Amino acid sequence: MVEIRITKKHRFRFQHLTGCTRLKGFTVMELMIVIGIMAVLTGIAVFSYLSMRPALRLSGASRQLMSDLMAARMKAVNQNNEFKVFFLNDRQYKILDDDNGDGNEDAGESSETKDIQDHYPGVTLSATADPIFSPRGTANMGTTVTLSNTSGSKLVKVSTTGRIKIE
Repeated sequence: MVEIRITKKHRFRFQHLTGCTRLKGFTVMELMIVIGIMAVLTGIAVFSYLSMRPALRLSGASRQLMSDLMAARMKAVNQNNEFKVFFLNDRQYKILDDDNGDGNEDAGESSETKDIQDHYPGVTLSATADPIFSPRGTANMGTTVTLSNTSGSKLVKVSTTGRIKIE
């Protein structure tokens, strides 16, 4: 425990500089006013954060999907075989390491299924097609994936050149 002592010399200087004749603390009323102001400001901050959550979830989900698509493209180039992304329903997609290039999941081919609502509840997705990334880094066709929730929607577009961007 730290103890602070004010000597007569320091007390005289404090009184001389501030004009106070005695040292004072805070009253209970002053503390209650400060606590009340802090409670109001905290309430406003919490309400603002809660209203922003759907938009933050939508942005996070679109960035997650974009990074998964980019990873599939990079793996296709790195492993010199095709990677196909299947959109299974309005919340799940599967990334398939298609070693033989037939577009189907066969024995020995690895795949990973991801559910977008695991980390971003309330976000749904719909796609125009299932992109296949070639060993050259290109996609077989242009694809647009629409992610939406209560705050609106975002588009993740895959071009035939393999470029992936969020709009």
